Amino acid sequence: MAVDPSLLALVFGLAVGSFLNVVIHRLPIMMERDWLSQCAELRGEPAPEYEKLTLATPRSRCPHCGHKITVLENIPVLSYLILGGRCRGCRAGISPRYPLVEAFTGIAFAFAAWKLGPTAAAAGAMLFVAAMIALTFIDFDKQLLPDDITLPLLWAGLLFNAFGVFTDLKSAVLGAAAGYLSLWAVYWLFKLATGKEGMGFGDFKLLAAIGAWTGWAMLPLTILLSSFVGAVVGIALIVLARHGRNVPIPFGPYLAAAGIIALFWGKPLTQTYLRLLV
Repeated sequence: MAVDPSLLALVFGLAVGSFLNVVIHRLPIMMERDWLSQCAELRGEPAPEYEKLTLATPRSRCPHCGHKITVLENIPVLSYLILGGRCRGCRAGISPRYPLVEAFTGIAFAFAAWKLGPTAAAAGAMLFVAAMIALTFIDFDKQLLPDDITLPLLWAGLLFNAFGVFTDLKSAVLGAAAGYLSLWAVYWLFKLATGKEGMGFGDFKLLAAIGAWTGWAMLPLTILLSSFVGAVVGIALIVLARHGRNVPIPFGPYLAAAGIIALFWGKPLTQTYLRLLV
């Protein structure tokens, strides 16, 4: 009896989501340690000593008591539910974000398999979504969009579209260039007008990566959607949560969400918008 590809994609996505939780937590720490080591080297000082940390080692453990997470305690979503959202060692609470990341990744992968079938487009969409999820939560936590993710994602988009998976190569190259330069121009115009930096360079690279995957024609939709959602959320935070006006709000999560929408539904949305204008 054949297994539904969407079900296989769901299970695979849950496992990838578990790995993304590791990336979200560890990659910023690894980057910070690397920066501190480089600063120490420039000052002629010995590099700080840290416990070895990679995306693979050491084994995941409770940040409160150090309890090492066993295989049975690391089953995506299910282990969280069985444990009641608490560490088995010290009973400290576990953030619900971990199972949410796993569940969202699994559902997104299943949707990609259902919508695109067993194709290169489905594999590419899964890679794209996984990167967007990792970037979203890292930006929420650290207001950082790591080059270790955005730049490989950009090149992967160009590689996929060298074979015309989502768009043609010319459109992908123009999308990457236009994506970067559009936000770069906004950055400098805002800085010249106010003397302040309105966004980080990581946002330029993220939009360039989105352009490389979706093509230049999807960029207006991406910018429009991300700006609208970002403005709504920003105003809500200021009004409801008393978020200071001068406290920066990460823009990457809204670009990522808009990029996913553009990849899956960009063409029909653009056609509908153009029909309304006519």
